[in-house]
Amino acid sequence: MSHRKAIIAIADGLGDRPIPQFGGLTPLQKAHTPNLDKVAAQGITGMMDLIGPGIPVGTDMGHLILFGGEISEYMGRGPIEAAGIDMAIESGDIIFRCNFATIDDKGIVIDRRAGRINELTDELANAVNKMDLGNNITVYFKPATEHRAVLILRGENLSEHITDSDPKLPQEGLSYQKIEAKVDCDKARRTRDALNIFLEKSHQILKQHPINLERQAKGLLPANFILTRGPGQYKAIASVTERYGIKACCIAGETTVLGVANLLGIEPITHPSFSANAGSNFALKAEMTLKAIKDHDVVFVHIKATDLAGHDNLPENKVVAIEAFDKLVGKILADLPESTYIALAADHSTPCEVKEHTGEPVPIAVYGPSIRVDHVQQYNEIVCSQGGLNRLSGKNYLYTILDYIEFSQKQGS
Repeated sequence: MSHRKAIIAIADGLGDRPIPQFGGLTPLQKAHTPNLDKVAAQGITGMMDLIGPGIPVGTDMGHLILFGGEISEYMGRGPIEAAGIDMAIESGDIIFRCNFATIDDKGIVIDRRAGRINELTDELANAVNKMDLGNNITVYFKPATEHRAVLILRGENLSEHITDSDPKLPQEGLSYQKIEAKVDCDKARRTRDALNIFLEKSHQILKQHPINLERQAKGLLPANFILTRGPGQYKAIASVTERYGIKACCIAGETTVLGVANLLGIEPITHPSFSANAGSNFALKAEMTLKAIKDHDVVFVHIKATDLAGHDNLPENKVVAIEAFDKLVGKILADLPESTYIALAADHSTPCEVKEHTGEPVPIAVYGPSIRVDHVQQYNEIVCSQGGLNRLSGKNYLYTILDYIEFSQKQGS
């Protein structure tokens, strides 16, 4: 008999709190979700804390756990972003998330996103890429989505223990921050000095770049500075194939999620029509999921719109995003292959009233062959707490799914 397979559908930031204008219902309770409810009613349900009760996690950490990694393997946002845009990285690289930004002659940050520049950033990036900073340290720089970019410092004896240049509050008239060492050691000081040289040299190049001169002539903000944050040091980690023996892929539009997948040897699959809003091409995601499960043991499929609605405190938008997620799951259910499970998950809660991630648990549900069906009839934060899976950690939820598809490892003889 061939082994079973699993599709794990993840709604980013799904969990929420009671909304007054919804009569005290959460957005998930308010939304019309016949397909999510079907998974709950014909499957087994529960609640999940990614790490533990009351411990909020970021999207990067949440997916690291859901994808089968360890907390101790978290290496910072920089390496994840680099992996998300398929940038070549090497062991020992120090990697940063970056923004193209606009500063004035005094170094005051006018706009952290350079007017949300979304074109010709590849040419700007090429102007500073492969810069030699001396002391055998070289820069590798590549644009990402819109105003975002990734910076790699490559050389010996570098450290991720340095500060950000991003002041993060430009509306208060702050200047960019000179890089400082966080620890008293030669590696951190060497990295600090190299990055400060890069910030100054790249500013001199970018402020005179023809693209920026043209932007200024059109009344647009120039992308004349690079703000850095989230430094991390890349370290190779074991793939999910090495850990669990599975072949997996991840279908998403979010580079952070794709980056975590890539680091864990999970094949990242995306499409230009995948966006972070409720207008993303969910039908294509469902179609690609069903195609991918033919060649993989586990397929992760992710949507981002639920999280953004929580961050923006837009509960009505979150209902719309949840109903789009429900339709995606419905399309998968309609053609779910025999001997394949579908599991529902979220990486964290993003309550609208908080506008940030919290440590509240998220609902989970698994539907498929030979499942012990519990008495829960709906998929939401309230009734799933009465389900047969009880309250699991993110790691234990993945282990439960791997056990269903016969990839768990027996302990003892």
